Amino acid sequence: MRKKDKEKFRRLLEKARESLLSEIEHLEGDSLNKSQRDASGDLSGYSFHMADMGTDNFDREFTLDLATSEQKLLYEVDEALRRFKKGPFGLCEQCGKAVNRKRLEAVPYARLCIKCKEEMEKK
Repeated sequence: MRKKDKEKFRRLLEKARESLLSEIEHLEGDSLNKSQRDASGDLSGYSFHMADMGTDNFDREFTLDLATSEQKLLYEVDEALRRFKKGPFGLCEQCGKAVNRKRLEAVPYARLCIKCKEEMEKK
């Protein structure tokens, strides 16, 4: 891989990492770090209606699922940055061949080439 291409992929990975960290911080601050009463905006001392509680619980669970997905992607990006620094970046972990450039442009943290990824998904 050319030095120019490596620099491009490093920038893509760092940009993806910043974006993921920002999104995770937003999800945590927006929903996960608030009590149910604070999240609903209810300042009264009255109890919640069960339907409202169900909706709030669904929203919190949905947000938690989003945060989990973002954390998994962040892990993959961090691992790709580690491979970038210590090598081998851009090589398929299964067959050892170079990962297609277009694949790395779409998914810069890809661990597998398209062929190996397809085989893995079939299993």
